[in-house]
Amino acid sequence: MPSREYVIEGLALIGENLEERDVAIIVERGRIHRIEESAHRASAPWICPALFNAHTHLGDSVAMDLRAEGSLESLVTPPHGLKHRILAKTPHPDLIQAMRATLGFMQEAGTAGCADFREGGPEGVQALRSAAEGSPCIPLIFGREGGEDYAEGLGISSTRDVPDLERRVTRSRNMKRMIAFHAGERDRFDIDDALSYAPDLLVHGTHATKGQLRRCAEEEVPIAVCARSNWTLGMTDSSKRPPLKGMIETGCRIFLGTDNCMFVQPDLWREMSFIATVYHIPPALIFRAAVDGSRLGGHPYFITEGSPACLLVIQPGDSNLWLSHDMVTTLVLRAGPRDIVTKVINS
Repeated sequence: MPSREYVIEGLALIGENLEERDVAIIVERGRIHRIEESAHRASAPWICPALFNAHTHLGDSVAMDLRAEGSLESLVTPPHGLKHRILAKTPHPDLIQAMRATLGFMQEAGTAGCADFREGGPEGVQALRSAAEGSPCIPLIFGREGGEDYAEGLGISSTRDVPDLERRVTRSRNMKRMIAFHAGERDRFDIDDALSYAPDLLVHGTHATKGQLRRCAEEEVPIAVCARSNWTLGMTDSSKRPPLKGMIETGCRIFLGTDNCMFVQPDLWREMSFIATVYHIPPALIFRAAVDGSRLGGHPYFITEGSPACLLVIQPGDSNLWLSHDMVTTLVLRAGPRDIVTKVINS
């Protein structure tokens, strides 16, 4: 979209509460300059915030749908898991090309950013930066193996997997980097250790206890939930895991992620529909979680005056979505990339 002032008009989800209002959104220099009330039109397009994927491993795109069997440890645990062996053998240009392709898919699906755990040290971080050049879908990178010095944060697989963890976390804190931990994916026993480092993000929490969830809420540690990945990798076969209802009841801040591109397409529309179907969570809470991870970058995508213009425009009249009696429910359960007619993403 051009940098000059322009107007987007329709039925929009305004603010963190996703209030439905007929508005005209005035965008100027990439930010929402004003939001004005507008006359209701039955054929008006829908306007919603762009999405943010709060946990990805984009490098794993090089092994997409590889036939693989085994435990979680044998597949993804560093340094000798299957994915790490594949990444080590992948030529640098091929890795960049694969990540660029997946970022392109995410952008087409209305995802404006993601929080990516990037293997491969400094070279791995640079590979993702090269892949993201010119992409409207901007990754927030959590590096590993020394890559954290050149990234926005430090990404830890588990407190059980990383040697000299205390030194790495202290160094990253001193460098003003964010800290993110995988925790609670296969059991509950690494969650308390992860929380002892006061992380900025906890990924999974699949087997978290109520006490651990209360601690996350009290200490304001958001949880990036990756439900489809947990099911795909056999970490759960129950709507009780991850304990989304418990997270909501204890007041946790929930983000949505899709995790490993080797096994799961980074499509937040599928993720939202899956969670609504399996976990029976109110659609508004699910949609908010699919946007809320954007606060990791300091600029949430919710539609408010002064916020970055990261917007999606959907024309319900182009399909059967016009029959909807509830915009948010329909977005969560039925919408997808093909319904998006305009994307205003990091313009």
